[in-house]
Amino acid sequence: MANNNVLMLASVASMIDLFNADNMNILEKLGCRIDVAANFSNGSITSQERVAAYRRELEVRGINVYNTPIPRSIFKIGDIINSYKQIRKLTKEKHYRIVHCHSPIGGVVARFACRKARKTGTKVIYTAHGFHFFKGASLINWLIFYPIERLCSHFTDVLITINQEDYSRAKTWHTCDVKYVPGIGVHTEEFRKESVDRVALRNELGIKESDFVFLSVGQLSVRKNHEVVIRALAKINNPKVKYLLVGFGELEDKLKLLAKDLNIADRVIFSGYRGDVRKILHVVDAFAFPSLQEGLPVSLMEAMSVGLPIVCSAVRGNEDLVENGKGGYVYGCHDVDGFAEGMSEIVAGKGYEMGRHNISVMEKFDINTVNKIMTELYKDNIR
Repeated sequence: MANNNVLMLASVASMIDLFNADNMNILEKLGCRIDVAANFSNGSITSQERVAAYRRELEVRGINVYNTPIPRSIFKIGDIINSYKQIRKLTKEKHYRIVHCHSPIGGVVARFACRKARKTGTKVIYTAHGFHFFKGASLINWLIFYPIERLCSHFTDVLITINQEDYSRAKTWHTCDVKYVPGIGVHTEEFRKESVDRVALRNELGIKESDFVFLSVGQLSVRKNHEVVIRALAKINNPKVKYLLVGFGELEDKLKLLAKDLNIADRVIFSGYRGDVRKILHVVDAFAFPSLQEGLPVSLMEAMSVGLPIVCSAVRGNEDLVENGKGGYVYGCHDVDGFAEGMSEIVAGKGYEMGRHNISVMEKFDINTVNKIMTELYKDNIR
């Protein structure tokens, strides 16, 4: 294999846009020519306008883009089969040195499709952004996803895990080279030095200067569990404590109705998708992250990097980042009273020292640390 062609693959385009820019820059510096395969039509967590713009950006850079119908549901068998055929054809034609795949379904499809290519020298790297089986996960998740991931590990050269629970579990399989990498890396210095007009942006978001604002960033979905924070907010008898949700999703109407039913509709702000999250982080007072499931959450790391105190759920990934009582407060996913207590403590003034602690914690998750690890990993697999 004389070429240095690399395929970067994920289920949806936003996974590559948001989480792999630095990886692609590293590969280009190493002399690799990159192709991208993902679903550019459906499923991205950013807006379709952003997806279209991202595709144009890639094409301007000379990167080949393959719109692959990888679904986010395991029940869309037709799309999975078509994606498998397309990726297998690509690997046969391009003789990739590396195929780096992401996301559960994309990772499974790619690894099955690359079985023959591996015999002729292609190295398959899979980044697990959080296994669907974990402590506390449903039995159905364990019955479906655990055997699939373990089987696919036999078709994997390097399995990258980004939290300690996944790393420990994957190491027991003894099927491939398992690496721990502390996330995708956060540009902590850039986030901290972001310039922002605090008064103007708070006005735009409908926030008064006297308000104390908790922020959540992410899809309005069952997995992100925003309901527990809304219910906790209703228990805090202070009209100046508010909750800002940045993102969109299928639960938006339900969450708005819940806030109305709890008589706090004027304290819950739905901003929709925003492209200026790093600025918003500088105009809020704390960060709420009540997810039911995480790998190693980027939005939480970004909030910590600017010194925000945290109230979050006690799940894998969150607990890798937030030490209860030091960087914030950690509670069970459905502990409304706990979230209300933690939020009240932060409003009362406990947040400043927590924010300073979080800035220190984020040094080990900084982009420079992660990029050094990924550079060596890519070098090892290009040789």
